[in-house]
Amino acid sequence: VMSFAQKFDQLDKAPVDITYLTTKKIPKPLVKVVYSRPQKESDQVFGDQVPYGEIWHTGANEATEVKFFTDMSFGRKLVKAGTYVLHTIPGETEWTIILNSNTDTWGSYFYDETKDVVRIKIPAKEAEVIYVFSIGFKEDFKNTFMVLAWDSTRIDIPLATQDVILAKI
Repeated sequence: VMSFAQKFDQLDKAPVDITYLTTKKIPKPLVKVVYSRPQKESDQVFGDQVPYGEIWHTGANEATEVKFFTDMSFGRKLVKAGTYVLHTIPGETEWTIILNSNTDTWGSYFYDETKDVVRIKIPAKEAEVIYVFSIGFKEDFKNTFMVLAWDSTRIDIPLATQDVILAKI
């Protein structure tokens, strides 16, 4: 029996990563994000490598997908459990953050504004420089945020479960 060599693709410059939001109180994940992690290639990422004022698929390659395992508040807007594509429109001082129902797409090439589920504005913050685009979660004074980070820019998107929303009413 003869075996032939398999040709494999070269290592991607923007590898896929997955991050989860979990809590000590709830053993299952609340949010899962699947995204590609581009690297900083210019002096200034936003405004240069990623233009201001244009739709961006918030990562590289296939569009970033966010799965909510339960109904959530995303930027203080209720989002039903399900999977969405995360698009953004970066600005110098403020970003537009978009959850869109058109999943399994490449980049923002097939972005359809009529499929937007949520569209919010979040201020851009300055922080220490990181060279690879990252998405993570943080808790700050009992508030939870999805954090988009690259170069010296940070975007903190407030998140809450429906239980937390109802407790604050």
